[in-house]
Amino acid sequence: MQIGEVAARTELSLRTIRHYEEAGLVVPSARSQGGFRLYTEGDVARLMVIRRMKPLGFTLDRMRELLAATDRLDGHAGTGPPEGEEREELLESLRGFEEAACRRTADLRTQLARAEEFATTLRERIERTERTEPIKMGRTGEESESGPDPELTAPA
Repeated sequence: MQIGEVAARTELSLRTIRHYEEAGLVVPSARSQGGFRLYTEGDVARLMVIRRMKPLGFTLDRMRELLAATDRLDGHAGTGPPEGEEREELLESLRGFEEAACRRTADLRTQLARAEEFATTLRERIERTERTEPIKMGRTGEESESGPDPELTAPA
């Protein structure tokens, strides 16, 4: 498939896909006679891994490391899947990536919970303010004897 279809399927921009190609993270499997990049399902899967790593804060170098490890485990290095100690080292590397992803996901959940609390506080403040009558000002521009409504002036 051409880059436009890949962009639509991965929800990545053409520019981003080209950037990942320049960085060596994904290389089109072929080129058409007209020079257009051609991608396979495997290329799309690789871009999806990259897309999932990005919001977790993985650098391009770390993405490259993970992709190299999975390529090697899958036997894409041309020598077949690794065995013995090499296989265990690659699996240990994947475990490290999983732990890092889990930690970052937990951090993002905490940030999201705080953001949701903040949005709820604002929504409640707006609702309280809309339900409360405005403070009436006397002819001198001062508040009425009852003073300001504490709900309006209290910190949220």
